[in-house]
Amino acid sequence: MPTVVIGLIGTNLDAGEGAERWNRWRPTVSLCQHEELLIDRLELLHQRKESDLVKSVRDDIRSVSPETEVRPHELGIRDPWDFDEVFGALHDFARAYPFDPEKEDYLVHITTGTHVAQICLFLLTESRHFPARLIQTSPPKRPRSSDPGSFTIIDLDLSKYDRLASRFARERQEATSILKSGIETRNQEFNRLIDRIEQVASNSKAPILLTGPTGAGKSQLAERIYELKKARRQIEGRFVEVNCATLRGDAAMSALFGHVKGAFTGALQDRPGLLKAADGGMLFLDEIGELGLDEQAMLLRAIEEKRFLPMGSDREANSDFQLIAGSNRDLQAAARSGGFRDDLLARIDLWEFRLPGLRERREDIAPNLDYELEQYTRRTGARVTFNREARERFLSFTMSPEATWERNFRDLSGAVTRMCTVAAGGRITVGVVNEESERLRKAWSKTAATCDYDNLVQELLGSEPAQNLDLFDRMQLAGVIELVSASRSLSEAGRTLFAKSREKKHSSNDADRLRKYLSRFGLSWDLIQAKRP
Repeated sequence: MPTVVIGLIGTNLDAGEGAERWNRWRPTVSLCQHEELLIDRLELLHQRKESDLVKSVRDDIRSVSPETEVRPHELGIRDPWDFDEVFGALHDFARAYPFDPEKEDYLVHITTGTHVAQICLFLLTESRHFPARLIQTSPPKRPRSSDPGSFTIIDLDLSKYDRLASRFARERQEATSILKSGIETRNQEFNRLIDRIEQVASNSKAPILLTGPTGAGKSQLAERIYELKKARRQIEGRFVEVNCATLRGDAAMSALFGHVKGAFTGALQDRPGLLKAADGGMLFLDEIGELGLDEQAMLLRAIEEKRFLPMGSDREANSDFQLIAGSNRDLQAAARSGGFRDDLLARIDLWEFRLPGLRERREDIAPNLDYELEQYTRRTGARVTFNREARERFLSFTMSPEATWERNFRDLSGAVTRMCTVAAGGRITVGVVNEESERLRKAWSKTAATCDYDNLVQELLGSEPAQNLDLFDRMQLAGVIELVSASRSLSEAGRTLFAKSREKKHSSNDADRLRKYLSRFGLSWDLIQAKRP
């Protein structure tokens, strides 16, 4: 890749006139004289009063290294020993510069400039504002010689240094605001969670696992992580999202890994697949626990080796992406029962973050209510507000024990949308609030009525994993468990459950079919029998 050096002109060290100047060691000029270091571009930072020196140095560099392009940049620094002023100027330059680390290799020269400037360059490189390594040059051992001296390239170990407090604190606040969609959340535990996610997202390309109940905001957070990394130039490609619960069989393989023409019936043309689409970017696999074991095996290799084999192809494809996985299931339990690959789980849960449900952070309902109103305005162009009494009435209801928020933020978003839609004159009144509150009560009471059917589900899975299941899955699973617990064997239970479908097959393995179904929830025959009353 082309090598680009960023450095300050040395007011004293780089100065020199006449033929005698070639007998002096001038760091910026000597930097371009090393045969083993080809510099394609030199971004030369200077003050206005140093313009003549910059021109002289540029001419000398052109004579010793014609292939090096010198680009002067004037910095508005009045006092080169004022830390705040120097740091601010260099920081502004770094944020405005169009870095492209995928195509260019950057070095920051820290030999020239005041000690203050050198410290600032070090800190900005350590913090990745300059996505670069440091280069330090030294004079030759024999003075007044044509030897350009030596140089050392330093690749910083970022874990050894603390960040500069004030300016970086502001940037971290901006980053966490991005992750929270600008919502001023009040729940301390959630805010600590977001702070840690910001640290991990900024300093790691390892997979991230987001867990928590349905509707807790996993998909939205994954996209915000992508936006944060892209704003920091840490990622260039697309954000690709897929719900694994919608993928089954060959369709799953094709959607994820792609296929070549003729790979199966209906494969009329090549398809690159979602992993390839995420090359250089981020892939969000929501409900990753729904993937089949074959897809899991191929995904593991794609994560570890950045390579995979499209369906029907004998040529591997490459894709370098960062993975974020989402799940509302207990993947540890699924791995123990064989429903999820343990080696894949070990690879994706290096960083696991559980997002709490809305009922666990009720103090955040008010700011999220304002956010949903803003989102409604953006979608429709109509501005809707609460009158004071209506807002107080609704917030009082949302904080009460009867507000169970079964679908978390989806319930809140739906409630706001309905109230805004029927708000006459753009004002939500007490009457509208009362109507919506009653609607939510009835919806939640229907869910609560199913509790008589799934006490065993909660006992086997645990209260939280059971609540994280859709109502359909809970009711279906409860019926299956009831029948399995009353059967003498897994085969007997399978024959009963699949009696109709097995009539249409010449051979079947009902026990294996039932075993695979139970493993999706981390359950087994032995576990259910052990819990029999």
